[in-house]
Amino acid sequence: MAVTANSIITPQTPQSASVPFGATANTNLIAPTQTTLLMTAGANGGRLTRLEALANATQAASQVQFYRSVDAGTTKTLLRAKAFPAYALTTTSDIPVLDFGFSDDNPLILAAGERIYEASAVTVTGVVGRAEWADY
Repeated sequence: MAVTANSIITPQTPQSASVPFGATANTNLIAPTQTTLLMTAGANGGRLTRLEALANATQAASQVQFYRSVDAGTTKTLLRAKAFPAYALTTTSDIPVLDFGFSDDNPLILAAGERIYEASAVTVTGVVGRAEWADY
């Protein structure tokens, strides 16, 4: 995108993604090997305003992890990790949503082509990662 000096550039294209976590546990926070790609920012970068994990099946308690990568996944850096409560799927209970705190008031600015990956510290039977962002 061509830019003009001293002109504000706003996000142009709303995006969303919803991707199941990979089944295999990731136990290495420094050099994760068991991750799943959640989203990729556009060619001019992006502005992430929602990042969350939710159960879609019975799931043991875990730690869910999100990583960022600016080199197409070769190097992944831990972005955030939170405890995910155990959940037993029923047709009458609320499904827990674990919010990672990004919003319009507190966005995560993404570099051009930057990727967000997700992982779990234990074997996954039912967790989905969700992201909402806009590409510049």
